[in-house]
Amino acid sequence: MFYDLIIIGGGPAGAAAGVYSARKKLKTLIIADSFGGQSLVSDSIENWIGVKKMTGLELARMLEEHVRAYENVEIKMPEKVTAIKAIKSSFSAQGGPASGWQVTTNKGKNYQAKTLIIASGSRRKELNVPGEKKFKGKGVAYCSTCDAPIFKDKVAAVVGGGNSSLEAAIDLIPYARKIYLLNRSGSRADPLIQEKARKSPKIAVINDAEVREILGNKFVSGLKYLDKKTNKIKKLAVEGVFVEIGTTPNSEIFKNFVKMNTAGEIIVNRETMATNHSGIFAAGDVTDEIYKQNNISAGAGVIAALSAYNYLLNIKKNENKNSN
Repeated sequence: MFYDLIIIGGGPAGAAAGVYSARKKLKTLIIADSFGGQSLVSDSIENWIGVKKMTGLELARMLEEHVRAYENVEIKMPEKVTAIKAIKSSFSAQGGPASGWQVTTNKGKNYQAKTLIIASGSRRKELNVPGEKKFKGKGVAYCSTCDAPIFKDKVAAVVGGGNSSLEAAIDLIPYARKIYLLNRSGSRADPLIQEKARKSPKIAVINDAEVREILGNKFVSGLKYLDKKTNKIKKLAVEGVFVEIGTTPNSEIFKNFVKMNTAGEIIVNRETMATNHSGIFAAGDVTDEIYKQNNISAGAGVIAALSAYNYLLNIKKNENKNSN
């Protein structure tokens, strides 16, 4: 089957694109590991517009149910795209474009479409220390904007030395009782952000600290770190650990097709979510969007779907002109 549109990803960007492409009556296929994106592991989401509070699982369920309400959207899940290639389409004789795209998945399946929306998201860089995976969603967090309110009146640690770590610490100021900021070799954050953080008596900076283990029982109760100045392992009692050492966009398989920045983020036209390659659009955390937020990703997914629809309309208009 030749689809009008294949959407790669099931986070807010992919789901929103799916809803809007369905409403435009496009024959759509969504290929995703799961719905929900990075928020799937969040214990509490309090910034999804229109819902005061919900879990990541609840958000994922809402996204999936909304998409499945449309009959013209097919979903392949759990499935992961492993390769894409440009193809010549026999569909052109039937009123379709002269070219299209084929995607291959980890299940050995091939699917073809006239257009693509890449909404594959990104993944948080992890510390890869004992306890991190065990306590994900149980004190280990990766999004201060999403999860800071959970740590009201608690002691939290933020791990990282860049802007995102300082911003996370600042996000925690209205909620946490105490905030420890641990970095391996001093802060690399912008001076203005550092100055803002220094003004808060709640924030204590621990330089030359390398986290070695996250401790706890059912929830996080502390961490161990190497004090690089003394070469000794020390313990710190905390109830939450925010890992803020950056993200990696899930863009590797697209590098030969679309233009990316040095961070591997797909560069898009912010008005249309178009990439530099005709027929390929992108939305969400896989792009060079500055603010990595669920609501922003959903909006970008809507724009991408509407742009894909207009792209297909223009192809059809041009073909009608040529046939006349």
